[in-house]
Amino acid sequence: MVPPPELDAILEAHRRIRPHLHRTPILSSRSVDAATGANCLFKCENFQRTGSFKVRGALNAALGMPDGVPEFVTHSSGNHAAALAFAARLAGRPAHVAMPVGASAAKKAAAQAYGARVVECEPTLAAREAAAAQLVAETGGRLVPPFDSTDVVAGQGTCALEFVEDAGRPLDLLLVPVGGGGLLAGTLIAMANLSPTTRVVGVEPEAADDAARGFRCGIRQPQVLPVRTMADGAATAMSEMTFTVMNWLAHDIVTVPEDSIARAMRFVWERLKIVIEPTCALPVAALLEGILDVRGQTVGVILTGGNVDLDRLPWLAPRPLPT
Repeated sequence: MVPPPELDAILEAHRRIRPHLHRTPILSSRSVDAATGANCLFKCENFQRTGSFKVRGALNAALGMPDGVPEFVTHSSGNHAAALAFAARLAGRPAHVAMPVGASAAKKAAAQAYGARVVECEPTLAAREAAAAQLVAETGGRLVPPFDSTDVVAGQGTCALEFVEDAGRPLDLLLVPVGGGGLLAGTLIAMANLSPTTRVVGVEPEAADDAARGFRCGIRQPQVLPVRTMADGAATAMSEMTFTVMNWLAHDIVTVPEDSIARAMRFVWERLKIVIEPTCALPVAALLEGILDVRGQTVGVILTGGNVDLDRLPWLAPRPLPT
């Protein structure tokens, strides 16, 4: 198993990447507070460089690489691809990304705009990993996984570190979307050390619920294929490392139905006047649907990204789900 980072690694990651990040704001909404009975605070990583939190882990991994590493390789359904392309450009090295067929056109274009070479593959984790391994063999580059990496998870944990520093009050609860689990693992480690009374809950789609199933039984679960969710960033199964950290430290994992994801996404666009993507809407859906009783609590939410394909907004027209 890849070892999880300790708090010192998260603190060091923050020192390394802080000059290259936006210090994203924390917003509140009277509409959300009224709907939930809670005091809700939103850490807006949709305003981050490359449009998502993923740049934190990618930067920490890329900038911490030895000088002898010539190129970077990864596989990604979207945001990590752009994040690694950006980090590689900053480090002055090429990036190669395996992306699944059917990935968001906007996210593919973003990775290419930052300079990455994109190679398409079949939309399964096994196919993505195989394509990335082939790219490593071809280029001699170093693999920077999207979540199963000590350095990547340490970088993702810096978001929670900033949340604790900037919230201005203790958080009773912190909600995080769950896909491969890199953000959840980094958040859990940071909060266990910096704010141990804060309960951390992961949120994923009902249609991609491997984390919830695994959390209930204590055994890491495969993703049920085909994955049919608009929350593309949550369609990946967890790694052994991220699953282990979840089982050690998470308070709970909850799921939300597809229609609630679209409602939550639109609610945030209309009421907070900011753009978020479907995966980002997962914890907001859990709040608005009353899946968690948060009345009277101070609740933090990490808004993970705002990279949206504007031609495929879920409330405009029926959209075909990924096959």
